[in-house]
Amino acid sequence: MSPLLFNIYIDDMIGCSDINRNVFIIAYADDILLLTPSVTALQSLFRLCEAQLNYLDMSINPKKTCCLRIGPRCAVNCCNISTAEGRVISWVNEVRYLGVFVVRSRSFKCAYDNAKRSFYSAVNGILGKVLNIASEDVILQLIDSKCMPILVYGLEACPLNKTDLRSLDFTVDRIFMKLFKTGNIEIVRECQAFFGFKLPSVLLSMRSDKFIRQYNFSDNDVCKSLRGN
Repeated sequence: MSPLLFNIYIDDMIGCSDINRNVFIIAYADDILLLTPSVTALQSLFRLCEAQLNYLDMSINPKKTCCLRIGPRCAVNCCNISTAEGRVISWVNEVRYLGVFVVRSRSFKCAYDNAKRSFYSAVNGILGKVLNIASEDVILQLIDSKCMPILVYGLEACPLNKTDLRSLDFTVDRIFMKLFKTGNIEIVRECQAFFGFKLPSVLLSMRSDKFIRQYNFSDNDVCKSLRGN
C-alpha cells in the first residue's frame, strides 16, 4: 500500500501535468519521471513540481536526480536544468527507472548489459554452490526460477529488435555451453528442448501477448481511453 498512499499524498504535484497536455509525470512512489518535448518545458515543469513538493515539506535531491535526452538532437549540448536554489541537474547518457535502463539515443532505447551482468552473477552464485552435487535438471530449475527473472525483468516493455533478442538468447546459451561442456549450438538447442527451458525471446513473446490480451479486455479507464472506447 505504501507506493499507492504516497502517490495520493503527492497527487497535487502529479496534477501539474494537467497545465500542459504535452508534458507528463509518471510516478511510482518517490521514483518520479518527468517527460517533456523540450528542455524549456522540462525546466518549467521541474520548477512547478519542486514548488509543490516544497509545499508538502519535501525536497528534490539533485545528487539523485538527472536528465536524459531522446530524439534527433540528443547529442546536441543544451542548457542545464536547475533547482530554485541554482543547483544544476546533470545530463547523463543512461538512466535507471524502476529497474530498466534507458539510454540517450535518437529514439527510445534501453540497455541490457546490466541485466546480463546480474544474470551471470546470479548463475555463478548457484553453480558455485551446487554444480558438483546437483543434477542438471535441478540446476536448470534453479536458474529458471531464480536467474531468468533477473535477465528478462521489464524487457517486455522495451523496444527489442532481433539483434537484442539474439544477444539475450546467447546469454542463456553460454550457460548451457558451460553446464554441458560444449560449444555446439545444436547440442545446446537439444538440451534446452529436452529440459523444456525457454529462451528469453520466447518468454518475452509470451509476456507481451499476455499483456496485450489483458490490455484489450481491461476495464481500466486509462486503457479504455487509449483504446478509444
